[in-house]
Amino acid sequence: MEPAATPPTLLDLSTYLLATIGRTARGRLNDRLAARGFRLWHMAILAALADFGPHAQRDLARRLSIDPSDITKLVDELVASGCAERTRDPADRRRVAVTLTEEGRKALTDLNVEAAAVQDEVLAPLSAPEREQLAGLLGRVLAGLGEG
Repeated sequence: MEPAATPPTLLDLSTYLLATIGRTARGRLNDRLAARGFRLWHMAILAALADFGPHAQRDLARRLSIDPSDITKLVDELVASGCAERTRDPADRRRVAVTLTEEGRKALTDLNVEAAAVQDEVLAPLSAPEREQLAGLLGRVLAGLGEG
């Protein structure tokens, strides 16, 4: 028995299309990151540290909308892999900063290559100008949600 076609009513909903494409893209990205021993949250933390510099763990959790109880385990995993380190703030010894290491910077470079490959797979039906237009439109939608 062949699977039923997607109902046209759903195909008319941009939110349905975004959710379906997002689920597929995230699955492919997760598979590629897992092959390197990472998860998407690891990549997000490495990217935040690379883009914004050292963070207190709680600030990192807030920036990335990660539950504070989960950030500790994720940072522990990055520290264990040598991609991040925790250091005491000399101005406030109670404060611990999470910092990207050189190993973490190298890992992020590799993970970005994987992410770009997935993006190329998912967006293969679009031309370069269409991809640029899509990125701009999605950025506006994200900003409109207060997430950008």
